[in-house]
Formats: sequence, structure tokens, C-alpha cells
Amino acid sequence: MINRVILLVIDGLGIGALPDAADYGDADANTLVHLAETVDGLSVPNFEMLGLGHLAPIKGVRATVQPNGSFGRLGFASPGKDSVVGYWEIGGVIQKAASTVCDSGIPTKVVDIVEQLVGRKSIGRGIAPMGVMLRRHSMEHMATGAPLLWTDGGNTCFVAMHESLMAPVEFQRRCREIRKAVKDAGILIRVVGQPVIGGHDLLRPQAGRKDYVNEPTGVTMVDVLSRSGQITMGVGKIYDLFNGRGFTKALPAASAMAAVDEVISLLNKMPRGLICASLDLLSEDAGQSASAAQECDRRLPELFEKLRLGDMVIVTGDHGRDFSLPGKMSTREYVPVFVTGPKLAQGVDLGSRSTAADVGQTIVDALQAERLPLGESFLDALRVG
Repeated sequence: MINRVILLVIDGLGIGALPDAADYGDADANTLVHLAETVDGLSVPNFEMLGLGHLAPIKGVRATVQPNGSFGRLGFASPGKDSVVGYWEIGGVIQKAASTVCDSGIPTKVVDIVEQLVGRKSIGRGIAPMGVMLRRHSMEHMATGAPLLWTDGGNTCFVAMHESLMAPVEFQRRCREIRKAVKDAGILIRVVGQPVIGGHDLLRPQAGRKDYVNEPTGVTMVDVLSRSGQITMGVGKIYDLFNGRGFTKALPAASAMAAVDEVISLLNKMPRGLICASLDLLSEDAGQSASAAQECDRRLPELFEKLRLGDMVIVTGDHGRDFSLPGKMSTREYVPVFVTGPKLAQGVDLGSRSTAADVGQTIVDALQAERLPLGESFLDALRVG
């Protein structure tokens, strides 16, 4: 019997192009394979033992004879390739259609709304990773106090402001107003409020990021678990991506490793239910991405040592993030899925699943909640005997 499920979602953990990736210009995408090639091999022995080497030929990663976890790949039936699409589908909601609002940068109508509600002219507005935008516009931002805008090329508008230029509480209030105004204008995008700190020439993200999104359009695993009386904890941005719906509590995390710390701490306090955590490891810098992935790998034994009979850990991703492809912020890819826990089957190949909604269905099945409308549980494959 499963009493607790720990779900870790690593942002951008792609492992090969989906069949329709060419429609998104991502036919050659393979985040992990290309990252490993760029840094001359990854050292991730714990992911290796979970079965990573069985999913793709990743430099530095072996296909172990007897993995200590089960492994497979998740596809996405929803159109799109951002975190909202990925997390919602993992939770059991498959979207039928999607439009790309920011494929040429932040639309003029959104820029106008931001500038009106913040009361200042904006800068940036293009498609680029956060690190690039902070380096490119740091001096101008600090000199003028202009809000810094950028997008991933999908349906997200990032807004950054230095804490010395606007108090974080006031900044987030303005971002909430921006999200409401763009929604009222019929523009369906996510607005991310990202406070920044640092000097004029070295801005960096600060804790306190908030994602403002619509509520999921269907019933999610968190909804049904909450209705069944289960504890549901959201660590990091995952709480915001579901608009808080169904969660018992939100636990912000300033970094991926801070999120891991929160998960480990919860294992000492929480007797049952679901712990969901988002881990943002990958950036446009291959060396930093590899180091972050390897640091995450080193932390896994610490988490596994806290597990007890009746625990199940699922590690997966939300989309790809293959920065080896020019101009790409996110990519249309499969993501790995690994499952482990005391007394669960080991070395089971879960195959290539057609939808990430299978994860949500497996979680509600494991915790004996009502069935979700979409997805197929793979819990039976994890049972010993």
C-alpha cells in the first residue's frame, strides 16, 4: 500500500524529440544527449542506477544491468511546450488547443498594459533566457528603473524588477494586476513576477518569484487527492502553476537545491499524501546546467535514505530545454520518468507513454483516490510479484 508520493519535476529535462517536434522547429532536440556531448559527459550515477542509460545514449551514462528503479519516457498530448502545458498534463489535464502569443517577443498590447500599470517605460521585450536578459539590460534597468520584460517565445511574459527600485510586495501586486488586465483583454498568457538583486552590472534572480496563471481547465490529481482528504504540498512554482487549487500549502523555494531541502524536511513531518516539487536546474550555460544536474544527482541518496515502507518517488520533467539549438528556450520533447521506493519493482521498462497524464493517474491510483478522466495508471507494473 502506498501512503506517500514524492513527485519531483525537473524543468526542461528533455530526452528526445516528440513525433510532432518538427512542427515546432524542434526536430533535432535532445536536451540531455546534447548537454552531455557539450560538456564531454555527465556524471550522474544515481540517475544512472534509476535507469537513465536505458532511455538514450547519453555520454558518460551507462545502461546498468539491474536498475534500482523503473524507467520510461513521457510524451505530451497537449500542444505547446511550456511549464503550464507540462505540469497540467502531468496532473491529468490535456489541453486541446494552444496559441503562441509571444512568438515574436512581448506583444505591443501587453507592453502597453505593463507600462500603464507599473507607471514606467519598459525595456527588453525580446525572446531570450533570463540570464541573458539580466546581463544585457542590467545597467539600463538600474539607471532608469524601467521594468525588464522578456519571453520564452511561447505564452509567458516575464517581468523583472530590482528590489531597490520597487518593494517586492508592491512589485508582485502590480504583476497580479498585469495578469488580470491581460486576461480581461483576451490575452491568455502566464505572467511571471521575478524580483532581482545584485549590483548594476551583475543582476541575479531573487527568491520570491510568482507565476500568475489561469486555473487548470479540468480536474487534476491535486483536486481529487484534496477531495479524498490527502495532504498535498507544493514546493516551488508548482503551487502557482495550478493557481493553488487543491494544495494544502505552498512552500516557496529560492533554488532547486532549496526545493530538495524542503522535500527532505517534509519527509520527517508528513505521514501521508503528495509532495510535489519543481526543480529548475537547466540554464543557457551548459557548464552550469551540467553542474546543477550533477549536484541534484548527489542529493538523491539523501532523499532516498528518508523513505519508508509505503513511499513512492517519481522523477520526471515538464518539457525540453535544448540550448544547443540556436534561439531555443524550450523544446518539444519526451521527458524521462523514473519511479522508485521500498518494496516497489525494480528494472521495469515503462515504455514510451503517449501522455504525461499517466503520472497523475498513477498517483491517484496509488493513494486510492477517485480516477482521473484522462491517463492510464502504470501502478500495476510497479508491484512486486
